[in-house]
Amino acid sequence: MAKEKYDLVILGGGIAGYSAAIRASQLGKSVALVEKDKLGGTCLHRGCIPTKSFLKSAEVFKYIQNAQQFGIHVDSPTIDFNAILERKSKIVESMYQGVQNLIKQNKIDVFNGTGRLLGASIFTPQSGTVSVEYDSGDSELLPNDYVLIATGSKPIELPILPFDHHMILSSDDMMQMTSLPDRIAIIGGGVIGLEFASLLNTLGVNVTLIEASERILFNETEHVSRQMKQQLSRQGITILEKTSITSDNITISDNEVTFELDDTITVDKVLVSIGRQAITDDLGLNNTKVELTDRKTIQTNALMQTADTHIYAAGDVIGQLQLAHVGAKEGITAVEHMFNETPLPINYHQMPRCIYTQPEVASIGQNEQTAKANGIETRVVKAPFKANGKALIESNDNPDGFAELVFDKQSNTFIGASLIGPRVTELINELSLLTFMDGSALELGSAVHAHPSVSELLMELGLKAEKQSIHI
Repeated sequence: MAKEKYDLVILGGGIAGYSAAIRASQLGKSVALVEKDKLGGTCLHRGCIPTKSFLKSAEVFKYIQNAQQFGIHVDSPTIDFNAILERKSKIVESMYQGVQNLIKQNKIDVFNGTGRLLGASIFTPQSGTVSVEYDSGDSELLPNDYVLIATGSKPIELPILPFDHHMILSSDDMMQMTSLPDRIAIIGGGVIGLEFASLLNTLGVNVTLIEASERILFNETEHVSRQMKQQLSRQGITILEKTSITSDNITISDNEVTFELDDTITVDKVLVSIGRQAITDDLGLNNTKVELTDRKTIQTNALMQTADTHIYAAGDVIGQLQLAHVGAKEGITAVEHMFNETPLPINYHQMPRCIYTQPEVASIGQNEQTAKANGIETRVVKAPFKANGKALIESNDNPDGFAELVFDKQSNTFIGASLIGPRVTELINELSLLTFMDGSALELGSAVHAHPSVSELLMELGLKAEKQSIHI
């Protein structure tokens, strides 16, 4: 049963939406959350959590395959994909129950329907009243003081390879797999494409990765991109860069897709992973002053406020970094601003970025090239993970990869990092804190790190920037 009026109505129950709802409840506000599917959104049900569960199973399988390098001999391991699916489902369900409990504990009203914004009327002089429509055809109105739009994003479709959810798949479709294909082509060498390439290759699928740009991971440094290509190629993944596909070089039959490129490639499935687009259609935005960018994302200021000052937006729908932890931060920032808690504007250079392939990739802030473009003179220090004892201990081979840290040459303040190697998606959080605290090379190097630990390499790099390192 809806209240007469809510302090805040949120459209979208993904991590941006439910984080904002909980924060508003903590501030003593009445909150309604409108979600037509399940709470948790893409991250919980079709993205971050299930894919990382799959990747963990692949990592364990790879360790067992290479157990002899640790002095352990194991008879031929096999993959039980149904058991992998069951483990993934248990993890997702456990976290889903946790989100539901959090919403209940915070007394947030949930409306399972489709929400649309209404314009001003004689009954409500302010636009933004939310109409919730249910599958039954019924509807109800949710008057409010503020609205937060957190409707997320969906996979972008290629016009020449539209999703059929059978052979031409989106990343959402990959979460519905009940068996592994023998051969797959992945269109797009970004984060999503590489994570699935790494996962499927380890589980025995023949993987071809096709990227139109001059290199995979175009948003990372050339060093990281080159290292990743070398390692994935060594693992057996075919990587085609600077390769465009057109309708003329694709043939789709009942059970196969053939690409006529430099060589003929025939596969059972195609994953199209060329990015995600904001969900802004059919929200009733035309009834408000909310403005869209050329990419059809919602335009906001640094505190998530739209041109209609009582309407805010957060998460993938605003088109900044499409990362779960960034969306959650945006949602919380929006709530704190609308209710006068004076939050700091989000600095996207402080947001860590992670890729959960084998090897892992993590980065934050500016690299040497972007800093130079911004007129910053830098000091760059770099070291390989094979110089670190714990990395050697954990690796089933010599650990390839490196950590590269960038400091402002004048102040020696830390401004960014690029890492590829073991456990870097955990290491990046130490550098995230260093960024937030505006820390220096000396401060990083002076903080004693446990031995042996992979994070010692960061301490040594801080010292190296001050010409005081011991081991590198």
